[in-house]
Amino acid sequence: MKILEKLRLGVNIDHVATVRNARGSEYPDPVRAAKIAEEAGADGITAHLREDRRHISDQDIERLVDMLEVPLNFEMAATEEMQKIALRHKPHAICVVPEKREERTTEGGLEVAREEKYLAHFIAPLREAGSRVSIFIAADQKQVDAASRIGAQVIELHTGAYCDLHAAGRFEERDAELKRLGEMTSYANSLGLEVHAGHGLTYACVQPIAALRELMELNIGHFLIGEAVFRGLRPAIKEMQRLMDEARAVS
Repeated sequence: MKILEKLRLGVNIDHVATVRNARGSEYPDPVRAAKIAEEAGADGITAHLREDRRHISDQDIERLVDMLEVPLNFEMAATEEMQKIALRHKPHAICVVPEKREERTTEGGLEVAREEKYLAHFIAPLREAGSRVSIFIAADQKQVDAASRIGAQVIELHTGAYCDLHAAGRFEERDAELKRLGEMTSYANSLGLEVHAGHGLTYACVQPIAALRELMELNIGHFLIGEAVFRGLRPAIKEMQRLMDEARAVS
């Protein structure tokens, strides 16, 4: 099988920490999960340090920075506290995401157009420190344009709506959302932005997204950690990589 252009896989290890924190124990260790993912061929590790520290901890971030050989993608809200942490650790990549205390997971994309001046000021020192800055947004041209104007190097498109529509069997609406994702991928690429995607992707719905040729990276976590319960983390990652490669294959 020849892969036209390999799509990178970033593995989010947040929910290993969710299981650990449910008992207040020291296990399972998300850093151990990150190292297993690295050994399995993950191209990067994503970790979201939330304001309420509901899963990933400050110590987890310190250990990930020290121990990983693949790039660390540090997900965070646009707050002064998180900016200080990012500037101290200088991870390879920073993905700025919306965050509300009451949400179970990140819901929707960041409203960049509404907070353009603040976000431009917020990300400038992160870029100057050498981190690649990504903005997590919906497939909306207004948000793509704003992300480009504020100086983001990368956008990550929110695939949650597409995945939910697929799971609900609403295939006509799903296909319309897939079309929007494809159009915004191409549009953002034309502006010089690198394009990633993630949120809610599973074995059942990943391939149409992976087939979008101008996408460079998928970030997947919750599904892989759940699947690891049944088949192990290495095999779970390997199967996702196989499906991604298959979607990129040419005869």
